[in-house]
Amino acid sequence: MKMPLIDAHNHLQDPRIYPQADAIIAQMRAVGIEKCIVNGTQPTDWPKVAALAEKFPQFIIPAFGLHPWQSANASASWLDQLAGYLEKLPHSLVGECGLDRWIKGFDIDLQKTQLIQQIQLANQLGRSITIHCLKAWGPLMDIFDALEKSGQPCRRPFLLHSYNGSKELVPQLVKRGAYFSISSYFLHKRKSKAFDAFRAVPADRLLIETDAPDMLGPPASQKFQLDGNLNHPANLAQLATLAAARLEIDENTFIAQCWANTQSFLSPPSKPS
Repeated sequence: MKMPLIDAHNHLQDPRIYPQADAIIAQMRAVGIEKCIVNGTQPTDWPKVAALAEKFPQFIIPAFGLHPWQSANASASWLDQLAGYLEKLPHSLVGECGLDRWIKGFDIDLQKTQLIQQIQLANQLGRSITIHCLKAWGPLMDIFDALEKSGQPCRRPFLLHSYNGSKELVPQLVKRGAYFSISSYFLHKRKSKAFDAFRAVPADRLLIETDAPDMLGPPASQKFQLDGNLNHPANLAQLATLAAARLEIDENTFIAQCWANTQSFLSPPSKPS
């Protein structure tokens, strides 16, 4: 019996693939993907995430967040809009949010403020969080430390999607409630050291994701293709096979564990504190 799969992070609302969403989802289901988390990145794409969740309620788990790449573009009302979507869809998550010092012209202080606001909102509503972190692990740990000192730590699990931090950071992040997802991008030879960190992650904290339509893996991981050199989310099945081999874990065991871990990450929201 084929083990069910969950894509822990993608962007089906992305305008490059949104018009093909029906066909893409049919292909995802054909390879055993039973659910996926679709992450909004800014107020302008949140309506599409909500529309997908309404059309495919058993398949799509919606998430709404302000991505650090959109940090400077946020209107004064973005946080109120975010709260509105989260309250309207009580099974939704917070994300994608986070920190990024890789992009040009970043304002890390603004990003930190916005991330803290989203963590506080997640705490208030009892929602899990998906966090993007790129070249900003120090500032992220500073945020966690400051929130803990103020008595407001993350009270729900958080996913470090497409984790690219060090293996040394893993234990500190696990203690704070972190989950870690592997994407096909790490299957590239130049990214092989990333699996040193994933081997350090406890078995009950690993997830898999596509980040489609981005994070395209090497040719061996691209069973499904889209125009424009884009990553197809149905490639999650191939990622599961290749990642299990890289981690030297039985494939069915690995898939079953990722399924259970994602269910744990998605566990029903607690009552607001």
